[in-house]
Amino acid sequence: MRGIYLHGFASSARSSKARTFADRLAPYDIVLEALDFNQPSFETLTITRMIEHAVRAIDGGSEPVALIGSSLGAFVAVHVAAQRAAVEKLVLLAPALDFAETRMRDLGDDAIARWRETGLLDVFHYGFGRLAQVGYALYEDAARYDAFGLELTQPMLVFQGTRDAVVNPAVARKFASTRTNVTLRLLDDDHQLLSSMPDIWEETRVFLGLPARP
Repeated sequence: MRGIYLHGFASSARSSKARTFADRLAPYDIVLEALDFNQPSFETLTITRMIEHAVRAIDGGSEPVALIGSSLGAFVAVHVAAQRAAVEKLVLLAPALDFAETRMRDLGDDAIARWRETGLLDVFHYGFGRLAQVGYALYEDAARYDAFGLELTQPMLVFQGTRDAVVNPAVARKFASTRTNVTLRLLDDDHQLLSSMPDIWEETRVFLGLPARP
């Protein structure tokens, strides 16, 4: 089995969650491939580019894949899974499954109008530790994608913090409510889910079919 990690918006392949999963999977001789969606440029980021990046990574191997997606990375993960049968399981962390419909529009009409006019939006990039600019193409492109309209058969394990101020927990509840292949775990945590990582790993280990000790 291959493990591929998809980080969130304005994050990086070296995030604390990516490192945690990599450390936990290493004793099982599973090298977690954490993709860097900031390349070649954060400014030119689009959902399409992220999906194509992940699809290329999957096509570069022959083993079945477990996708682990965080926030926007989870939104990308479900779209990738819809395109590639090699994706056998998905683990979604605080999934921004409403990214196209709600998350972008949360900026407000005035901010979106300025973004469209200038072509760039200033955001704090947690991976870079500073402000960075992202192009308006991200907003336009995101409108092409609807996570709730996908027909997915792969087993999915979803972790959602009940105190998440970035992604409304109702989004995960809605996504899971009509899908028998989705297991939803609601946690007393925020968007980062950092305090819940020991429990998240243990459930993920069982979900992936890994023994208690490698």
